[in-house]
Amino acid sequence: MLSRILLGLFIAAVGFLMTWQTDFFMGFGGSIDWAERNLGAGGTRLFYKLLGIAIILIGFLVVTNLFNEFVASLVGSVFG
Repeated sequence: MLSRILLGLFIAAVGFLMTWQTDFFMGFGGSIDWAERNLGAGGTRLFYKLLGIAIILIGFLVVTNLFNEFVASLVGSVFG
C-alpha cells in the first residue's frame, strides 16, 4: 500500500515537472512535428504540458488505487 502511494506520488511529481519545466523536456525529447502542424505555433510546448497533466492524473489514479478500474473501463468497452 505504501509503495503504491509512493509510486503514484512519484508519477505525479514527474508530470508536474513536465508541466512546469517544459523547456528541459523539449531539450531532452526535441520538437514534435505533428504537434507543431496540428496545434499551431508552440504546439510542442502545449503537447508536453498536456502530456504532463495526463501523467499527473495517472499518478493520482495510482495513489487512489483506481488505475486498474480506469483502464478496465476503457479497454473493457473495446474487448467486451
